[in-house]
Amino acid sequence: MATYAQLSLARIAEAAARRSTDPTRHTCFVSYHHEDQDEVEEFLDTFGHVFIARVLGVSDEDDFVDSDNTDYIMDYIREVYLTDSTVTIVMVGKGTWASRYVDWEVFSTLRNDKNNRRSGLMAITLPSAADYWNKQLPPRVADNVDADEKYARWWKYPTAGNDLQGFIDIAFDTRVTKAHLIDNTRERRGHNVVW
Repeated sequence: MATYAQLSLARIAEAAARRSTDPTRHTCFVSYHHEDQDEVEEFLDTFGHVFIARVLGVSDEDDFVDSDNTDYIMDYIREVYLTDSTVTIVMVGKGTWASRYVDWEVFSTLRNDKNNRRSGLMAITLPSAADYWNKQLPPRVADNVDADEKYARWWKYPTAGNDLQGFIDIAFDTRVTKAHLIDNTRERRGHNVVW
């Protein structure tokens, strides 16, 4: 059963997507820490016309999270939310690095399986974290970010839709051109880090 927060984000994403009929838009899964929901809503409202958003916002209240089987949870996320996406956008707030759910979403993003292909990966710093002294990426994202030398890129918050479109295009292209650089070997996070 979807939570109110998930339904709210889904409605915003759908409304933003209807503002454009550009057939070249990519379907992007938006990964974020639940404490950043307001900023993610603003991002989707402002830039949701640039891409087709898939959002989840996994929390401990979700029915499928009630399982002790993390493989089941990650397969569920992959099958239901990531299946038709080609790029995952990790929205980096002050606490995103501590979320096991963001880690699981990124883990699922970076793997090929029998039903789904890996997605491109990118990170965007949210405005509230722009000057944060302890800017930490989720560790699995950090393993894959380093300008042109790794699979993913970490961007500042976009100032225009064209900028964001360019970021997404780069992430989309790396699915093929930089797949050999993926580092998805880190142990999956078993719990949220208290910070």
